Amino acid sequence: MTEHDSNAVLKLMDEGNRLRFERPLQARELYARAVNRCRELEHQSALIKSLKGLGQIERDLGNTDVALSLYEEAVELCRQQADLLLLAHTVRHVGDINQDLGRAELAEPCYREALSIYRNHEQTSPLDLANTIRPFAILKEKAGETEEASSLWAEARDLYAASNIAQGVAECSRRLSRLE
Repeated sequence: MTEHDSNAVLKLMDEGNRLRFERPLQARELYARAVNRCRELEHQSALIKSLKGLGQIERDLGNTDVALSLYEEAVELCRQQADLLLLAHTVRHVGDINQDLGRAELAEPCYREALSIYRNHEQTSPLDLANTIRPFAILKEKAGETEEASSLWAEARDLYAASNIAQGVAECSRRLSRLE
């Protein structure tokens, strides 16, 4: 991809991000154009980012099945790249979408894979780890696995505290007190 092509794709994604909440349909169109351009140029890393951006907008719009398909494609492309943290982040989103769809049996392996990557990668941020543990704790809580859920909530709380995310600490603390 030439620098001009790269800049054009980045501009589409930046504008899509800017419009995500104000004008989501326009943001979706911009991301769809970015996806198509990346496919034409066969630029995988930009395609992954644009698929994830389009997937998030589709998810925001309530088009969960479309969002899942986009994120699953991004996961397959991530598996071909050397960026494990990107893979973990993308797999976690597949888990989140499956959980939203009531498919705990499909969400759990995604969370386990993302957690395995994050726990074994020296550059994992506490916030990324917390953001993966949180939905896994929700899944375990819904399944009635209170001991594991409590352990996960406590770990997520500590990670959110280390990241100075007061809202995350508060949610984890509330959930923990309900389980005790």
